[in-house]
Amino acid sequence: MARAGDADGAAFTRLVEPLRRELHAHCYRMLGSTHDADDALQDALLRAWRGIGRFEGRSSLRSWLYTVVTRTCLDIAEARGRRALPVDLGPSSRHAVVGDRPVPEVAWLGPYPDVDVGGGPAGPGVRYEQREAVELAFVAALQHLPGNQRAALLLFEVLGFSVAEIAAMMDTSTTSVNSALARARKLVERKIQSPTQQQTLRKLGDARLREIVARYSTALEQGDADALVALLTQDVTWSMPPLAHWYHGLDAVTDFAVRLPLTGCGSWRHLPTSANGQPAVGSYLCGDGTGAHVAWSIDVLTLRDEHVAEITSFVGPEHFAPFGLPASLP
Repeated sequence: MARAGDADGAAFTRLVEPLRRELHAHCYRMLGSTHDADDALQDALLRAWRGIGRFEGRSSLRSWLYTVVTRTCLDIAEARGRRALPVDLGPSSRHAVVGDRPVPEVAWLGPYPDVDVGGGPAGPGVRYEQREAVELAFVAALQHLPGNQRAALLLFEVLGFSVAEIAAMMDTSTTSVNSALARARKLVERKIQSPTQQQTLRKLGDARLREIVARYSTALEQGDADALVALLTQDVTWSMPPLAHWYHGLDAVTDFAVRLPLTGCGSWRHLPTSANGQPAVGSYLCGDGTGAHVAWSIDVLTLRDEHVAEITSFVGPEHFAPFGLPASLP
């Protein structure tokens, strides 16, 4: 600690490295974007390095770093605003929208690679396990909270800090923290459903889960509408940020799937992966039927029992590198 306090960059890096993954996951929960999380963590660690001489040891290093990281994220969230999914912008479309275009002016929620989900220590009051706390429904719900409520909920119910510790981190009173927690819990409970994806996945088992993912990929690659529909719930939704239109219900989703990905886009290939603690695939498209398949979207599947209740296709090649996926397939 002394060498880190003397501005030894290598010593400081060794000091914070064991906490880097869980700090990065906290940034993602706060900001809803892997790229924003990268920037926030880099900025926060720079602030921490410059200010480590002021660390007096009255709290743990972990607590002090979370203070710096949380305040950095609050600054970024206030400047940028919350991230959204298509469902936040308007009603679903009943029929396929051909020629739908990206909406760049919206700050879109992004996917998160599971390899970066930290497993830091947590107290007995923690309500959400680390992987539950990056599930899409949870992170999307967090985006509807003001920054102080978002931070309080994460610090208390995901990371296990006490109300008194959170009050010190956020430079406020315990009364304010308790009020923020109560408001945040009420909204989040209204927006997310039980069971969590982790509970569903554990019930399914790895073999059954791999089968569902393989059937989804094969149905798209073979243009098999019947096989795809057999996987879906009656109230399934399919959204594709940064495209604003989304589809709800088996009829609307089937119309979209048949007219666009199954017959109107080109040839598909897929690589299985995992995002937000959920099954996912990297989708690669060859639009003209020749040459390479290029990175198109990360499709995150939300399951209910043995069926797919939600498909969120995060469109854009920029999502692939954090997952360790190639930019194209030969």
